Amino acid sequence: MSSATTTPVQGAASRVPVKRSPWLRPKYLLFALIGLMYLYVLWNNERFLVDSKDPEWQHIDSFKWILLPHGLAAACALFLGPLQFSDRLRRRFAKAHRVMGRFYVVGVVIGAPIGIYIQYFMERTGESRSFTVATVADAGIWIFATFMAMFFILRGKVQQHRQWMTRSFACAIIFLEVRAITDLTHWDKYIEAIVWFCVAAAFPLADLVLQIQESLRTRATPARKSQPAT
Repeated sequence: MSSATTTPVQGAASRVPVKRSPWLRPKYLLFALIGLMYLYVLWNNERFLVDSKDPEWQHIDSFKWILLPHGLAAACALFLGPLQFSDRLRRRFAKAHRVMGRFYVVGVVIGAPIGIYIQYFMERTGESRSFTVATVADAGIWIFATFMAMFFILRGKVQQHRQWMTRSFACAIIFLEVRAITDLTHWDKYIEAIVWFCVAAAFPLADLVLQIQESLRTRATPARKSQPAT
């Protein structure tokens, strides 16, 4: 009789997964990769910010005061974006999460339109109109995804808000992706094609991340339910 009652418990216990280190979660690995892109782009593309003798200053001299608010606003969104995906921060500091979310939205609303104007302004220096169109597409989907995220959270629909915030941040890091891909491949002459590729891939990649995350969550839920009651 006792063996019959212990067998289901043993079977259930055998299905309990081994707890993995929290640092090996796919989300953390993904943000570690994005962090490496941050560092790479800052060192290779934006180093002129701390070097007054860098020749890049001559290139941007005619619009540097327009570039300043764009850079500050976009950088605000880029650096605050990852914090919005922290479950621990959202649970423990809900008010800080909301405040940073508002700053993120402001960064997008200011940074994206000014970025379009700067690219249009650079047509005077020889940049092509098609590059401006690509910038409009990039900024447009970034603003759209951000507004959709804001629309859903104002209506209390948290799940849809998270989905659109993921898409919004995927648009934000196009800035990093284009520079990293161009520098690592030395495909400078294909930069417009790279921009268009990153713009087209932003939503599909974000949705892929969402699907993987949901798959991992649903796989873990039955495992937790199968644990024996104590």
